[in-house]
Amino acid sequence: MGFVKTPEELVKLAHTELQFYDAEMLVVMWETRPEIVKRLLPPPLVPAERPIATAFLAHYPKTNFGPSYYEGALFLRATFGGVAGGYCLAMPVTGDLAMAGGREQFGYPKKLANVSLERSGDAIGGYVERHGVRFFELHCRLTGKTNTEEFQNIVLSETSDKGTVTYNFKHFPAPEFVGLDYNPRLVRETTILRPAVADWGEAEVTLRHSDHDPWSEVEIVRVLGSVYTVGHNTMLPGEVVAETDAATFQPYGFLKWDHWPAV
Repeated sequence: MGFVKTPEELVKLAHTELQFYDAEMLVVMWETRPEIVKRLLPPPLVPAERPIATAFLAHYPKTNFGPSYYEGALFLRATFGGVAGGYCLAMPVTGDLAMAGGREQFGYPKKLANVSLERSGDAIGGYVERHGVRFFELHCRLTGKTNTEEFQNIVLSETSDKGTVTYNFKHFPAPEFVGLDYNPRLVRETTILRPAVADWGEAEVTLRHSDHDPWSEVEIVRVLGSVYTVGHNTMLPGEVVAETDAATFQPYGFLKWDHWPAV
């Protein structure tokens, strides 16, 4: 294929869904403080009833859109228009295509990073690392027991046949170095998870300070539990459900890039 695609090539490149085959995911949830969620959610998103954070480490060995890669993510529970979902604060990945596609199409705050996920028997864990800082580390024992009894019910309620909802703001900085190109668009996207394997476990989470990846701001009050899954995931088409004022959003618009002080 060349720089300019033919009509036949455009047909071959078109996607109506994104498929992740035999996806491995290690998911952990913890309670944080309601004032933290309120401070980090951009309007018009509003906090959910409980201040719960969700993070995961994943390995996608095969997809229908590009090479295999590893990924991490951090979400806060939020709602818009009565629809609950997860607001994505960060999504580090190991592949440039996965980074560019997710950022440009859906608004995911993706950055390139070192992401690890390894299992040995009942022990599983991994980390996310950038600029020499391992700011997220997760270790679990998959014994069937979770940190809290309610964790399994929470996970099952969020992984129904209708899918899990994610919220992102699609935006770009203006070429004039001031402000944003346009009013940020709130994108709602649904992913269907079809786990063939689901192993429950107790988790230990470590958050370390990083100026460029401040996951430690999402304070851990109580770890709820973890689950390791293997299965097929399907990302459905997203939709723009709202716009927000660019000036109002600007303080929240620094998730996708590292920002170094001007000298």
